[in-house]
Amino acid sequence: MKKIPVIKICVFLLVLLVSKMAFSQDDNSFLKPPKLITIPASVEDYTPESRKFTGISSLAVSPEGRIWAVWYAGITPSEDLNNYVVLATSEDHGQNWKEVLVIDPDGSGPFRAFDPEVWIDPDGQLWIFWAQAIEQHENAAGVWSLTINNSNIVDSDWPKPRHLTDGIMMCKPLVLSSGEWVLPASTWRITNSARAIVSTDKGQTWQERGAANVPENFRLYDEHMIVEKKNGDLRMLVRTKYGIGESLSSDRGYTWSPVSPSGIQHPSARFFIRKLNSGSLLLVKHGPVDMKIGRSHLMAFISKDDGHSWSDGLLLDERPGVSYPDGQQTSDGRIYITYDYSRINEQNILITSFTEDDILQGTDTKILEVFNRRLLVSKGGNGK
Repeated sequence: MKKIPVIKICVFLLVLLVSKMAFSQDDNSFLKPPKLITIPASVEDYTPESRKFTGISSLAVSPEGRIWAVWYAGITPSEDLNNYVVLATSEDHGQNWKEVLVIDPDGSGPFRAFDPEVWIDPDGQLWIFWAQAIEQHENAAGVWSLTINNSNIVDSDWPKPRHLTDGIMMCKPLVLSSGEWVLPASTWRITNSARAIVSTDKGQTWQERGAANVPENFRLYDEHMIVEKKNGDLRMLVRTKYGIGESLSSDRGYTWSPVSPSGIQHPSARFFIRKLNSGSLLLVKHGPVDMKIGRSHLMAFISKDDGHSWSDGLLLDERPGVSYPDGQQTSDGRIYITYDYSRINEQNILITSFTEDDILQGTDTKILEVFNRRLLVSKGGNGK
């Protein structure tokens, strides 16, 4: 057998080492701050007309009533390396909108910005969250944020983006009764993926406290949300392949029970759950609580007993292709919900509003009122 010269072996090992280092560098690209495009309308690739994909929205309302919305879009019709995050705002209760910021790591790739979330903290600061990753490699992803001190002001002097933690976070943070803040960040392909990332200093620093493990055969995109029960325990609801799983923690998120079916029937898609001013829980999902349907018939439900039982639902939008609800209740009791419709064809980002009593009444009149309050935030594409 012919012997391979030692020098060739050394060269091969050197090439292998350099390649590995290069891959490692690319793999950590989500740690690089993205570009901030402060006048999106001035760049052709960021105009609504140029978009072939629009979806996955989030909404927040300032104490003074300014509405903020985020979603992600792209110039190709898919979730891919062209994705960027859009921030828009309305000062007239959603009648008119202006896109004020685009967040994009590197234009046409290979890195993408996606799965954004917007939230107003207890001090009135506006937080804009998003994930960055190399195309579809969510294992190499990071959660980033921008923080605006006054959520009622549109300021072109945007702060420097901050990397908060690894993974992806596309659901709202939770403020515990202890004053701690919890980010539901996920590393989708790793054991104990549905993580609770906690800050004890109002968002200055973040540390993983604990995580729930979605069994690998049911794991897809966690998109988990956490609510605090009346006794202080935490309940996590998680997107799984079978629908919605749940996990419980009695020690403020340090340990979690095994993820198991929640009893809430749902497709494998994002839902929305949040505690309201009254202490009731709001759930927005597809179809009745006890029925698993596709991505249509967005409905809102109320629970007065920590989610053990749910009211009849209020229909928000019956069309196939509506998905990914997110929202907020304001101090006057009004609930604002955003969602997307037909991400590739119509490319609509929408909002509507209602009250807890509207859900509990659930009449045809209330459904019609919600329909009449439906407003268009954004429409991508050429307008056809």
